[in-house]
Amino acid sequence: MARLSGSAKTVKKARKLRRKMSLPEALLWRELRKRPGELKFRRQHPAGNYILDFYCGEAKLAIEIDGESHNRGDQPDRDAKRDGWLANQDIRVLRFPASDVLNNLEGVVRNIVEVARGS
Repeated sequence: MARLSGSAKTVKKARKLRRKMSLPEALLWRELRKRPGELKFRRQHPAGNYILDFYCGEAKLAIEIDGESHNRGDQPDRDAKRDGWLANQDIRVLRFPASDVLNNLEGVVRNIVEVARGS
């Protein structure tokens, strides 16, 4: 199985983003690093020209936390293009509004594990 990775430039940017995670990302990472469902997740994972908020290689699953800006301007089109590229890599994408992470963290984690495990 080929490993999903990015260019040196994308890797450098991902390292920087790991130090500047949003509150919803930080809260979700706190839970995902505990390996729910015995799944290993990576945060701010480089993938081609993109950086995934979270990635589970075993399940080929990307998790994106969408803040309010994801509904404005050209962001929906950019997200669709990114999701299409990931689909071509056989990567599924789960998107959660930041408000869901803040208001129902347990439910979000449960949903991620269910999808990753194919339940």
